[in-house]
Amino acid sequence: MTHQLEEELDKILANGDFYFEELGGGRYRSSWHTQGAWNPHEQHMAPASGILTHALENFQPRDDMRIARLSFEIHGLIHAGEFEVTTRMIRPGRTIELIEAEMTAKGRTSIVARAWRVITADSTAVAGTEDADVPGPEDSEPQNISVQWPGGYIRSIEFRAAPGRRPGKGIAWLRTPYALLDGVPASRLASLIGLVDTANGVAPRVEPGDGSWMFPNLDLQIHMYRAPEGEWLGLEVQQSYGTDGIGLTSTVLHDVNGPFGRAEQILTVRQL
Repeated sequence: MTHQLEEELDKILANGDFYFEELGGGRYRSSWHTQGAWNPHEQHMAPASGILTHALENFQPRDDMRIARLSFEIHGLIHAGEFEVTTRMIRPGRTIELIEAEMTAKGRTSIVARAWRVITADSTAVAGTEDADVPGPEDSEPQNISVQWPGGYIRSIEFRAAPGRRPGKGIAWLRTPYALLDGVPASRLASLIGLVDTANGVAPRVEPGDGSWMFPNLDLQIHMYRAPEGEWLGLEVQQSYGTDGIGLTSTVLHDVNGPFGRAEQILTVRQL
């Protein structure tokens, strides 16, 4: 490890009970609680997607719209430490809008996020879903998954697994005691989106670790037919691997009131 990297990690480790510190001008600094599982000097995609959602929500906000779809394209290593987020309007409109947020660090793009904002209306008369309810957090068993997965982010969350979790399929509930931003209010949506990427580690088909396999995701796509509520996020996960090094993690998203959307992550499956 280089001396410069050691100094950067020391700054990150010194941070408190939050995922990010706002530095002004669209700049942020990650805390140790964002540390990823695959590399000690990178951020986990979960809190990174939360801070990008926060930026998208606060870009030219409209009370008559909500975010219905979020897409995150991971361009490379999500560096720990300082980074910048820039936002822009791609497709303005009266009833739908497409907006974008880009995270850059050390002169390179880390993540590009896009959100479709859709005008809201009362559709109670035709509301319904085919996604079924799952056992809630009160019916799930607390587990210490930091034994299975390293990194500060994994140690920052409370994890409960529903009965029947197995390699390739399972249900888990997550919450965190840490704020998304130090001293800056974040919405329930941004805070919950900051947990969704954990789905890839809920029911892996193979145990991670030396001499095993790695299966990082290249993207995260989230569709929400209902706005989520509360502090608990439920992940009903299925994970599939093909025969040519590509996999997929598919997730039904839940809060304590029931299902509210779906998430997909494409994976690169490689033997260590």
